[in-house]
Amino acid sequence: MFEGRIAEFTAPNEPFEIREVSLAGRGVLPGEILVKVTRANVCGSDLHAWHGRFNTRGLGGKLPTVLGHEMVGVVAALGEGVTRDTTGGALGTGTRVVFPYFFPCHVCRYCVAGRSSSCGRMTMAMLASSEEPPYYVGGFADYFLLPAGALVYCVPDTLSDEAVSGANCALAQVMQAFDRAQLSFGETVVVQGAGGLGLYATALAKARGASTVVVVDAVAERLELALELGADAVVDISAVADERSRVKRVHELTDGGADVAIELVGSPAVVNEGVKMLGRFGRYLSVGNIGHGQTYDADPSRLTLTNKSIIGVSLYEPGALGRSLQFLDAVRDRLPKRWLESTAFPLAEINEAFQAADRREVVRASIVP
Repeated sequence: MFEGRIAEFTAPNEPFEIREVSLAGRGVLPGEILVKVTRANVCGSDLHAWHGRFNTRGLGGKLPTVLGHEMVGVVAALGEGVTRDTTGGALGTGTRVVFPYFFPCHVCRYCVAGRSSSCGRMTMAMLASSEEPPYYVGGFADYFLLPAGALVYCVPDTLSDEAVSGANCALAQVMQAFDRAQLSFGETVVVQGAGGLGLYATALAKARGASTVVVVDAVAERLELALELGADAVVDISAVADERSRVKRVHELTDGGADVAIELVGSPAVVNEGVKMLGRFGRYLSVGNIGHGQTYDADPSRLTLTNKSIIGVSLYEPGALGRSLQFLDAVRDRLPKRWLESTAFPLAEINEAFQAADRREVVRASIVP
């Protein structure tokens, strides 16, 4: 019953191992949803975990496990009692769905206070052991098992799997980040990093009314795409090699410094520079840095004397994913389609996909059946 493959992650820097598993003898329990994965992107956090910079065991994770969380799929089986998605739409076998990859408890003090993204009892994809049922605990597999009570959204027919695959992580994450910063119409934004999250942030910042968006990266193709998505200017790190010149250029472009800067690089080395790119009362969004124990030098007076703030953003509140789907649907005919394109690799070639993503040979790598 529901036999399939998983790409098992056994240890950092080790190749993934493809293994056949089955839910025979267990099945799909009441409230659960078994999803046939149709596309799962290689996210930056997957790369960090693969290299050991993001220690999943630090979150209670076990090895071996299955990485992958930025995914979309179709319903393969519904547990008893499941008939509708989060918005009331009908669910059935074959329904295309997208869903958060993390699962709050709904009853701890953070959840009750409306801060479920900081749930103290959070469980999520990529943490459970793949050595025991239900095995399908991450997106790099033929199936993913949603636990009872999980949020799930039907995917509009107007959106492709390729367009939607990043909604439940990259897009919803930057949606939440801009919510936390209270990004207002007419403000200026700096985006550090033009990978998958950075490109989403560029398009979303313009859609939310940012007057000027400046994107900082070192990859020419990514900077070119950022301009197509509405960036007003880019700063090429390879051409502007020193930090002081980059900060000066951003201040020139934003009339004295940005109102909001968002870090999507995943390196602590960029944080101090990003804070310097802010203007007075600027808000710095730390999103990409998830590796424990990494540090950077900082001068706290830069925050105090100019009323700047640093906001850490991890995961998102439930509504962010629903609004992300609405955003994608609203801009689907207005933005260049290649911004959502990804290079597809069969599950059997997952090691090649990670190597290509790690070397930045592709803007976005996706794993498909």
